[in-house]
Order: sequence, then C-alpha cells, then structure tokens
Amino acid sequence: MIALLFPGQGSQVCGMGKDLAEHYPHARRLFEEADEALEIELSRLCFHGPEEQLRRTEITQPAILTTSIAAWAVFKQSSPAPAFVAGHSLGEYSAHVVAGTIPFAEAVRAVHKRGQYMQEAVPDGVGAMAAILGMDVDAVISVCGEAAQGEVCEPANLNSPEQIVISGHRAAVERAVRLADERGAKRSKILPVSAPFHCSLMKAAEERLATDLANLSFERPRCPVVANVYARPVAEAETSREALIRQVTGSVKWSQSIDWLIGQQVDTFVEVGPGKVLCGLMRQIDRSKKCLNVEDQASLKKTEDFLRTVAST
Repeated sequence: MIALLFPGQGSQVCGMGKDLAEHYPHARRLFEEADEALEIELSRLCFHGPEEQLRRTEITQPAILTTSIAAWAVFKQSSPAPAFVAGHSLGEYSAHVVAGTIPFAEAVRAVHKRGQYMQEAVPDGVGAMAAILGMDVDAVISVCGEAAQGEVCEPANLNSPEQIVISGHRAAVERAVRLADERGAKRSKILPVSAPFHCSLMKAAEERLATDLANLSFERPRCPVVANVYARPVAEAETSREALIRQVTGSVKWSQSIDWLIGQQVDTFVEVGPGKVLCGLMRQIDRSKKCLNVEDQASLKKTEDFLRTVAST
C-alpha cells in the first residue's frame, strides 16, 4: 500500500522543478498557471533564484507547493493511485490539491497569503524556533513549560522520535535550549527561520487565514488526507478546512501521522516535491519502511522502476 508525502517549508532549493518543466509539458503548464495566479514570475524564482527571494516565506510556500504538484502531475501518469496522502505543514495543501479538495490555483493563492500572514504575525527578532534532538515528547513539553516564564514556548513540529522542534518567544526558546542540553538532549540548536511557526504567537495569522479559507470552496477529498493537527485522516470538506486553519497555531504531529499510516498497512511512501527531508524523517521513525522520492527525471525513473519491480513480484 502506497502513501504520498508532500514536503513543507525548508525543502526549497534554487533550481527546483526546472528539470521537470523542461521535459514535461504538463509540469511546465502548472508553473505557468502559478505565475498567472500570483501575477509574479514564480517559475523564474524556482528555477533560477535568487536564493534570498526564494527564502521569503510568501514566496517559499507557493514555490514548494507548485513544484510538488508539478512532480505529482508527472508521477501520476505511471504510478498506482495512493491509499492516503499527507503533507508536512505547508505540504498539507499539496496533499489537498492531489485529493481534489482545493483547486491548484486557489491553493497557490492561499499559501501565498498564508506565508505573508505568518511572516507578519510576529515582529522580526521577537520569535524563534529550535530543534531538540534525542529527547522524548514528554521531556520536551516539560522543558518548554519551565522555560516559558510567562512567555510562549511550545512544541511545534513532532517530526520523529529523535527530533522535535519548539517555537515561541526568542528568550523562552533560548532558555529551553539550555535546559534541554542540561537534561541530556543529544543536541539542541536555534534554527535559521524567519518566524516562530506553529505556536500560539501565530494566532493573528490563523485568524486572517481563516477568513480567506472561509471564502474558498472546498470539496470532499477523493483520497483520505492525514491532517497534521489530528494525525488522522480528514474525509469531509469542512473538517479539511478546519484542519488547515488550526494547523497555523497547532503542532505538526508528523511522527504520529506516519505511525498511523504504518498501522493502516502502508509499507511504501513516496515523497513528492523538492528534497528528501521527509524520507530522512522516515528513517528515524521506521527504517523498515521504504521511502522513495520524486523531484526530477532521475528520481522519477528510480521510483518508477522500484514500483514496477514490486508490482511484478
């Protein structure tokens, strides 16, 4: 059984999608559609940069979504239909495009605004995020609680048993990093991000996005989409909308989502979009499961060959 996984912010790289757009007309058309939807040359930024512009949150989010959907458009021509789809944070929008919940152009516009709202929710320098490695969830929650001291410090991304990202006020996050180190974390480090995502400091962004999503037409997903905030599938239009709204301030329960999929007998995962971040997390969650990726011609062929071999045995 196959599940498709879609990456989130942090997977961007200059040149992403260029190989696919040059060799597959339907992939190129998706980049053109995104350019038209946003009225900017998003495709040029994906293919050529500059990197500092591609790293701007309001550009990064539609760029990764467009590259992911272009990769899926090529991959679906030869692949079996997935049993489930899931996306990490921003990637949940890609999953919903694939499931038919949201039209592609509407999703591109929505995540462009989402990026703006998240960037504008907290003044520069006020917030921070940090990765805590080698510490379990309960211990991280305890560290965050002690470090808060009246400020915000919360688990943001439960990425794997080995990696949890925290988010909040910079001073509180820095206190949490020191506490985690004192209490035996393998490693703790402040991350180079532009805002404290997936914590209660994002409330203003959540409220602004909720207004936008209320005006966007959602359909019932054709394929179950595992939502970040529930680590369970959403199967209706309204629960899909609500999950995307709650996701802005809620924790990304990625490790629990993958555990749930494995419990449904999914044994092959395909990361569709730029990079291999989610395949890396899969190795930390369950090394026995196969995780492939599709981001260019070479990775597409490798994944197709593997799936063809499995199907013939």
